[in-house]
Amino acid sequence: MRNNYDTIADYYNTLSRLVYGNSLIKAQTCLLKYVTPNSTILIVGGGTGRILEELAKIHTTGLVITYVEISAKMISLAKKKNPSKNQVYFVHQSVENFISDQQYDIIVTPFLFDNFTEDKIRNIFTKLDTMLELKGKWLYADFFYDEKKGEIWQRILLKIMYRFFRLTCDIEATTLVNMETLFKINGYQNIFEETHYAGFIKSIAYSR
Repeated sequence: MRNNYDTIADYYNTLSRLVYGNSLIKAQTCLLKYVTPNSTILIVGGGTGRILEELAKIHTTGLVITYVEISAKMISLAKKKNPSKNQVYFVHQSVENFISDQQYDIIVTPFLFDNFTEDKIRNIFTKLDTMLELKGKWLYADFFYDEKKGEIWQRILLKIMYRFFRLTCDIEATTLVNMETLFKINGYQNIFEETHYAGFIKSIAYSR
């Protein structure tokens, strides 16, 4: 199954800390201030579930979270996390196959879109867009590289990352897609932005 992190789930957090320190989790936690009490939240590609505990630090109860993850091992690890009194519904499914009639107050996509080709990204974006409430917020965190202004070390690291994850997780992408343009043309407003790891990672909170 493509884009599945089962093979590295057990040591994913260790690997990410080895390369990026705490940047990956910081990229997510800095966005959580936009989660309001009693929100319905859709998290797509939440991985090992660290974000559930970070949410619980802010809201100990009242959140209703749908947690979509393609990796069975990641789901298993996430279920061991403590979400306090928040309700979490785990969905072991790819985002491409995920279907819901529910409208969510918050959509969170942490390091999701870097796995997909541009055509697939557009389809996934359109699907998730229909699930977000009219005044909802989309919390986005992912890698960022500017072909014209990016540093050489960023380009090299990006190539290494894609080669590694293609071999271990069969991800389909070979390069990053400019997500900021996609959000903009679909009417989203950037209400918060923060960079991490010398600009190689971006966190953006969007509203309609």
